[in-house]
Amino acid sequence: MRVVIVEDDQLLLENLKLLLGSDGGIAVVGAFSSGEEALPGLTELRPEVMLTDLGLPGMSGVELIRKTRELLPGIEIMAHTVFEERDTVFAALKAGASGYLLKGCSPWEIMEALHTLYEGGAPMSQKIARKVIMEFQDEADGEQYLLSPREKEIVKSIESGLTYKEIAGQFNISPHTVHTHIKNIYEKLQAKDRQEALLKARRKGII
Repeated sequence: MRVVIVEDDQLLLENLKLLLGSDGGIAVVGAFSSGEEALPGLTELRPEVMLTDLGLPGMSGVELIRKTRELLPGIEIMAHTVFEERDTVFAALKAGASGYLLKGCSPWEIMEALHTLYEGGAPMSQKIARKVIMEFQDEADGEQYLLSPREKEIVKSIESGLTYKEIAGQFNISPHTVHTHIKNIYEKLQAKDRQEALLKARRKGII
């Protein structure tokens, strides 16, 4: 695989070049200390994988990831950083990184992660993988409580094919109240009609 390294710590940059260069399956085609240095040569170097720090001088690592993705849509990008805060992790992933390693991991872990990334995987340090999982679990939990218990009952009634009048009779409320509930349901689910509301409620695990 053709690899480019972007790292502003010169000693670490040299160590990474030696480390990766010792792997017969890796060719280090470029090593840079900033995003500004790296970007101009990427289209000519045509790397398949980029290993980049996030705390770079000048252009941030996240911005470098975003711009690299625009230049080379097929490239695989690994963030290699000390930053483990939620916002930084998700900014890098959203910008286009498919892997996220915390500095301090062993040389063997770096090389294994790069091979995994090249083969289509998404390697992450265990602490980062846990943060990603917890983020999705928290989001899912929040969506479970997006609608009130009564609104959930009404959505289920709509799913069963009941009319407003039938729903009103079932819950002993007025059709006007049913209409108000359904309007609120549409707003909370950001749906424009019955079909879209049911689809989104299913996707969110509400029904």
